[in-house]
Amino acid sequence: MTKIAIFASGTGSNYDAIVEATKNGRLDAVVALLVCDKPNAKVVEKANENGTPTFVFDPKQYRNKQMFEAKLVEVLQEETIDWIVLAGYMRLIGDTLLQPFEGKIINIHPSLLPSFPGLDAIGQAFEAGVKVSGVTIHYVDEGMDTGKIIAQQAVNLNENMTRAELQKAIQQVEHKLYPATLQKLITRGE
Repeated sequence: MTKIAIFASGTGSNYDAIVEATKNGRLDAVVALLVCDKPNAKVVEKANENGTPTFVFDPKQYRNKQMFEAKLVEVLQEETIDWIVLAGYMRLIGDTLLQPFEGKIINIHPSLLPSFPGLDAIGQAFEAGVKVSGVTIHYVDEGMDTGKIIAQQAVNLNENMTRAELQKAIQQVEHKLYPATLQKLITRGE
């Protein structure tokens, strides 16, 4: 069975969607580990409730990024993780983690990349007044949302839509597209 590690820093709505997809058979994998860089994040509580093993760390307890990424590699390899799935993990991945998991780290981003990379993509799209935004799933490289795009799905905005409504519409797409895309990658044996 394919083993996934979900990296998250926040509330964990995509964690929930992926776990649910594994339970109902839409995703032929097991969430073997949650990695979180914020000890008080809501997603840690959710993982504990679901019985998902967790590795929670405080980056400030390490001398530098290479040190905590080396620890992450050690933990991931001990768990024989096949895929790293970023789901609201708010750190750039460095070379220390990228090299041993090359081509096996994916991220979800709430815009149609290359538009609106980085933080608050929903806010950026809303403020720009675009008519179409959406969701992108991409491979992770050392850049900010610059990896090769795997899948995208558009979300239409209307002139009366609030930012909260846009966020809800984007999350609805994310929660279906992320598990489905991961399943395609697993099925293809990538």
